[in-house]
Amino acid sequence: MEGVWLTLVRMSKKILFPFILFSLICLTASIPAAFAAIPLITDDTGTQGKGKFQLEVLGEYDHDKEDGIKGETQGVTASLTYGILDPVDIVLSVPYSFWREKEGGCTEKDDGLADLAIEAKWRFFEKDGFSLALKPGLTLPTGDEDKGLGAGRVTEYLFLLASKEMDPWAFHLNVAYIRNENKNDERDDLWHVSLASSYEIFKPLKLVGDIGMEQNPDPCSSIDPAYILGGFIYSPLENLDFGLGIKGGLTDTEADVSVRGGITWRF
Repeated sequence: MEGVWLTLVRMSKKILFPFILFSLICLTASIPAAFAAIPLITDDTGTQGKGKFQLEVLGEYDHDKEDGIKGETQGVTASLTYGILDPVDIVLSVPYSFWREKEGGCTEKDDGLADLAIEAKWRFFEKDGFSLALKPGLTLPTGDEDKGLGAGRVTEYLFLLASKEMDPWAFHLNVAYIRNENKNDERDDLWHVSLASSYEIFKPLKLVGDIGMEQNPDPCSSIDPAYILGGFIYSPLENLDFGLGIKGGLTDTEADVSVRGGITWRF
């Protein structure tokens, strides 16, 4: 077992990290709060299994227009998951973000590394296609808060995940508390709730939908961001998924339209 572990570590250094860097350079999109089956925002209770890896590269483009100000956000997040036990995963997410705002003839823009996230997922209950999991996590202040790329402090969050599978349907519910420690004069305590479903049309293709809301971090606004999303997941191989979706804002504080897509590779 020790020899297998050393081999995995060497492989990670030689293959995985260069692959992540290559993906970060080649892709563009916006940053998710937490990783789910691309393009979904709502996560499921599934884990990788002991000793198995998963690499996800998610891209997102957001477009928003409000009070004469046009805003665009693009970015990419690479997420590496490792199964330390069959029901327990650990996850490292590395995001890079680009944003631009245009008002009249003036344009402001910036880009850079955003706040890294470290998460764990523990599926603690499973019976008759229904399962529950906890997903605690934290973000590290690696992004520059003065450029709008980070919170400036360590933030913590805890998600409760519920999944129900009954072929060809699957349903997923997320409820979360977020301790939003920050230097941006935002609210410190936030909540999140979302619901997603998928329908397998035939073996390689699933249609997916997602709807959710999160408390607005702006203390001067009482309108919480809410979204609805539709898309698909195509799996040409058992360990390879391609996902693409379009997200629309249901409230003025959510981006008007977003495109989310990416690749998931399990090994």
